[in-house]
Amino acid sequence: MANPKIEQFKKILQLDPNDETLWFGLGKAYMSDQNWAEAIPALERCIQVRPNYSAAYFALAQSLQQQEQFEQCRITCDEGITVATTNGDLLVIKNLEALRTSLPS
Repeated sequence: MANPKIEQFKKILQLDPNDETLWFGLGKAYMSDQNWAEAIPALERCIQVRPNYSAAYFALAQSLQQQEQFEQCRITCDEGITVATTNGDLLVIKNLEALRTSLPS
């Protein structure tokens, strides 16, 4: 059965495909279903729409980790730390650093 949140986000995104909050919400809804393969492009689109959305980098990095895309995860962590540092998002920096440290070498 399809997640009603996902269907709702998709419907609204048809009306406004450049709303980063909706892309983030869609990505998080896929993450809550553990559908990492669908979460990744939604979160990448969120970052394309708003490149300084630090929380999206963390969610994307988590999804990449779950898909065992460790090198891309590491790159996303580094990019996210740069963005979060510029934004002053200390919690996101801490979370991204912890995730990056946990990755296999």
